[in-house]
Amino acid sequence: MRKFKKGDSVIVIAGKDKGKKGEILRVVNDSKLVVSNVNLVKKHTKPNPNKEETGGIIEREMPLDISNIMIFNPITKKGDKVGCKVLENGKKVRIYKSNKEVIDI
Repeated sequence: MRKFKKGDSVIVIAGKDKGKKGEILRVVNDSKLVVSNVNLVKKHTKPNPNKEETGGIIEREMPLDISNIMIFNPITKKGDKVGCKVLENGKKVRIYKSNKEVIDI
């Protein structure tokens, strides 16, 4: 079971954007993911008449390493570790390690 999923609210714990909060836009692979408004870079693009794109400088999010983020716990208002738990009906769910609350049902 993966610790992070698309749409999770996370907080950055290391790097140039330390302390910023955002939402996971996509999971690139097991060790990288893209978070909204975090790790922004300026990308220079050429105009492409075939795709009707205009050239210029575009700001976009780049992937972050999974070790540099923690899931944001809205109850404690801090970053938290993620654990797994099996419910009585046999379904696996993710939980916050600090207060054992279920993240998703």
